[in-house]
Amino acid sequence: MNKIQTFQEFLTTQSPQVQVLPFMLNLLLSAILACILGQVYIKYGVSLSNRRLFSRNFIILTMTTMLIITIVKSSLALSLGLVGALSIVRFRAAIKEPEELAYLFLSIAIGLGFGADQRVITLVAFVIIVVGLMLTKRHHQREDGGNLYVTVLSHHPGQMSLEQIASILKEHCLLVDMKRFDESQEVLEASFLVEFSTFEHLTKMKNALKSLSDSVTITFLDHKGSVL
Repeated sequence: MNKIQTFQEFLTTQSPQVQVLPFMLNLLLSAILACILGQVYIKYGVSLSNRRLFSRNFIILTMTTMLIITIVKSSLALSLGLVGALSIVRFRAAIKEPEELAYLFLSIAIGLGFGADQRVITLVAFVIIVVGLMLTKRHHQREDGGNLYVTVLSHHPGQMSLEQIASILKEHCLLVDMKRFDESQEVLEASFLVEFSTFEHLTKMKNALKSLSDSVTITFLDHKGSVL
């Protein structure tokens, strides 16, 4: 009986008051590192989605995680309540590439670190991870050899096939490396890393792809994600 009473008293114990100044410092550091992470993702990421738009989620995700951990870290009752609340949450965001998920986890890790008042270790780990990402990106750039990402999108999948797209690319490109392919009843989307010898070959390839379907949309991106 005493054990049950002690456990109930432990759960109902008020959590200590959060100090405002340290909290504001952690919140500011979380926002700064999230901004830096966003710029790193835009410049060094290899995702074919809109990296600039996706990176805007890092700040709110990092700061929200930091706030939650700050509130619940000193109260078992709040921690259990958080577990119950999260058990009914269902995320429906479509994460098409593992890199996007990796950056989201890194944003959450930053928020966890500052929420637990582990400023030094969080900063050190962040610097090491970012340097590692930059070095890895440069290494892959030397290995890839391609100079453009090409995304072919059609809302009438029956008018073209992956084989037709690949055949046209191989005819006009020095290098063709497929990165992603999505097909449904409503849309067909294929992304490739390619290399052209001249701008004339790019123009011929674009015209050949457009001849397959009236609804085709072609996007050219360089390694930094800027639309050509």
